[in-house]
Amino acid sequence: MVNLKNYNVTLRHFVLFLTFLCLAGCSQQKQYVTRIEGKQIGITAAQPETNSIESFIKPYREHIDEDLSAVLAYSPETLEKSKGEWQTNIGNFMADVTLKKARPVFEQREKKQVDICLLNHGGIRAMIPKGNVTARTAYEVMPFENSLIIIALKGEQLQEIAAYIIKEKKPHPLSGLTFTIAKDGSARKILVNGKPLVTDNIYYVATSDYLSNGGDNMAFFKKAVASYDMDYKLRNILIDYFKETDTLEVNHDKRISIEQ
Repeated sequence: MVNLKNYNVTLRHFVLFLTFLCLAGCSQQKQYVTRIEGKQIGITAAQPETNSIESFIKPYREHIDEDLSAVLAYSPETLEKSKGEWQTNIGNFMADVTLKKARPVFEQREKKQVDICLLNHGGIRAMIPKGNVTARTAYEVMPFENSLIIIALKGEQLQEIAAYIIKEKKPHPLSGLTFTIAKDGSARKILVNGKPLVTDNIYYVATSDYLSNGGDNMAFFKKAVASYDMDYKLRNILIDYFKETDTLEVNHDKRISIEQ
């Protein structure tokens, strides 16, 4: 007689074994990337896709080129940063325009007056040739996405600004602040908009977001009492000025003088 009890036990074990195999086979296996391959495909006239790409982007490129090439103003002289020991005509222009455009925006938002403007010599990336000025000119001069920041500093930090400029020996764009370099190399007769500097006063300085964070070793901006982001690109400041002006105004007044 067949032992049904042993047969049932054996069958039960066999079913459990098959179930385990199925579960093991259906379990999700981890996969790993072991190699990545790629190749460079050049876009040339020989490829059929090139014509379709060119046809797609052509109207956009022509529209942008038309906007950038439109004449906005006229420059009576070539503005460049390579000529000038302590100041340049383009540096004066850049600082004056930034200060002029920053003042009404800051006064409307914060009910305060911007006193001076300080930018960096290295941030000017092209000259403004004599003749017609376009939006493309602004993009060439200011190719970066720097924004206008107003920094509140104490008068002693403005003394540090003067000392920094003397130490750097670079014609950083400066407007609203004048001083004399004494024979011992120190800054004397520091004036803010024609008035003597008061060390305990709070002054508002227009600059770029890059410099406000200590760029170009301008550590004095790190001592800010307050900071205000105007959400206004420096490049757009130039473009707005060009649109509002027939002929660029360039000031050659001496902002940094040498003691005789």
